[in-house]
Amino acid sequence: MFSPSGLSATVADGTTVLDAARHAGADLDSTCGGRGLCGRCQIVPSMGHFDKWQIDSTPDSISDWTSTEADYTGRRPIVGDQRLGCAAHVCGDLVVEIPAASQVHKQVVRKSVDASGFEIDPIVKLHYVELPKAELGDELGSLAHQIQHLIERDFGVRPSTVEPRVLPQLAPAAKRGGNTVTVAVRRGETITAVFGGYVDRAVGVAIDVGSTTVAGHLVDLATGEILATNGVMNPQIRFGDDLMSRVSYVMMNPGGEVELTNAIRTALDAMIGDLVTDAGLTRADVLDITLVGNPIMHHVILGIDPTPLGQAPFLLATDAAVDTTAAHLDIDATNASVYLLPCIAGHVGADTAGAILSEGPHRSTEVQLLVDIGTNAEIVFGNAEHLLAASSPTGPAFEGAQISAGMRATAGAIERVRIDRTTLEPRVKVIGSDLWSDDPGFAADTASLDISGICGSGIIEVMGEMFLAGLIDVDGTIRSDGPAKTPRVFADGRTFSYRLFGDADTEDGTAASINVTQDDVRAIQLAKAALRAGIDLLCEHAGGVDAGAIGSVRLAGAFGAHIDPLYAKVLGIVPDTPVDRVSAVGNAAGAGAVRALLSARQRDEIEATVRDVEKIETATEPRFQELFVDAMGFPNTVTPTPNLATETELPLPQPKPEGASRRQRTGRRPRR
Repeated sequence: MFSPSGLSATVADGTTVLDAARHAGADLDSTCGGRGLCGRCQIVPSMGHFDKWQIDSTPDSISDWTSTEADYTGRRPIVGDQRLGCAAHVCGDLVVEIPAASQVHKQVVRKSVDASGFEIDPIVKLHYVELPKAELGDELGSLAHQIQHLIERDFGVRPSTVEPRVLPQLAPAAKRGGNTVTVAVRRGETITAVFGGYVDRAVGVAIDVGSTTVAGHLVDLATGEILATNGVMNPQIRFGDDLMSRVSYVMMNPGGEVELTNAIRTALDAMIGDLVTDAGLTRADVLDITLVGNPIMHHVILGIDPTPLGQAPFLLATDAAVDTTAAHLDIDATNASVYLLPCIAGHVGADTAGAILSEGPHRSTEVQLLVDIGTNAEIVFGNAEHLLAASSPTGPAFEGAQISAGMRATAGAIERVRIDRTTLEPRVKVIGSDLWSDDPGFAADTASLDISGICGSGIIEVMGEMFLAGLIDVDGTIRSDGPAKTPRVFADGRTFSYRLFGDADTEDGTAASINVTQDDVRAIQLAKAALRAGIDLLCEHAGGVDAGAIGSVRLAGAFGAHIDPLYAKVLGIVPDTPVDRVSAVGNAAGAGAVRALLSARQRDEIEATVRDVEKIETATEPRFQELFVDAMGFPNTVTPTPNLATETELPLPQPKPEGASRRQRTGRRPRR
């Protein structure tokens, strides 16, 4: 039994506590997929009696200390009576406490959509008909035939078929409606639902299934009005924070793909239930569903083994759009069909197709750069004449993983940062408060918040501010003369760190403080260099398009939507296009899903568009590594930034402090 959730599971002796938690559905965090590396799955075995479940744990109910725990060297130390859930094995009846730090907290999901600017042409439409009163001897034909005839007469559409599951509902519906019914017709061909009497609202659900968050929108199919929006954590996070960890889980655990599929389908089903409840509707009112997601999410939802996507040549089972039913995906929406947008390549999925549909580079005469920033950054470049797409392995650093004080975008996370250029003193804003840390009421306003880390947008801003303040060199080194300028820079082993939040006079920077370390800077450098190298590679494949020729740069996704465009340029994440051409466009993938929900023509458009997209595989491109090395510097090691120089005051080149090492460039390329 797991405390405090009260969830329980019956498992075989020898099962790890982490696997038992997954089986029970308990929120026990793990970012490494159970390899004993992250330390996030720490639990506390309870040896007391738990009356409700009549469980009387003993010390023999859990395995002894393991070699995995003895060898563990992760950032989160194992303290007190805590154990690693991935290493400790169940040996009998056991009560386990999951500390708050080990729980998968609900993330602040900030995904909204703008799906305006196109003609609404839904796949499913409602038609109301009044049936004639039948008398003995009348030659009216079957009830289905009458309905089909009346729809043709009144609406000019003759559905040729009726779904078999609808046939038993026809007579009861006609009786409830006093010989009147409203039928749902899909593509003018198939009757998919019947309601007694007059029904004037047809609704559908558009869902963006991200690797971290799932965002859904309940939409009026006739007007395009968004009736309700909901966002939840992707429950697959308990199998690993990033996609490759989840694929590894499947590889190491026979049947793991079924667990992943069940987890996400359960979440989709619950989300749809919440959406219709919020709008005062029922599940039977949902007539259509569209889904977008990266290739692994796409395949897992369909019950397809994702392991081929975890290794070269990254082969998709299908790249075509998929039409199916909600029932086939274990979603309780009996009247709903489901449409999954097409994928583009092994690492460029239906979410990118949705973003293309929303932002319309294929409809534009000017060159557009569209970037959806996540664990894998999807990049689309071009215009109506030619579109290219690629995926760059940025890793999870932008989302807080691999950062010493990184955390998800939950209440209390630092999301905005400014550093005074003279005093080098920082001020921050956190999620859950509108005040900056130097405002008099900040302490009182944030008293109930646990300010314990930095989320993605805050990480980008603190790196940019440290560079602009002269605390970080162009090559990404925290300057060793920093302690002479401010007590917030302190020696941290053989490198230096910056104390972002907490008392400035703390000697070692560890007590009640949030610090930015040299390793944090390197993690962001690696992530942004991978992304920028992918962008530069597409520019080269497009014929050497330079930054000035890019008409617009659009940053998409929940993370990209909250990046300040100026800091994206300061770090060199995007090319030196004028900052007024760089914008955050929000959840473009979700907006594309809404478009596909509301328009048959939009579905046809994206299916035709993706067939002509040129796919660039960064893993096999010789130039990728050279561009990656060039992109490591802030903003870039070799590419000048004349536009950025007019938009902010860049730090003057500073000499290395005496005795500091100088990184020398050689003619040899480093290994990937």
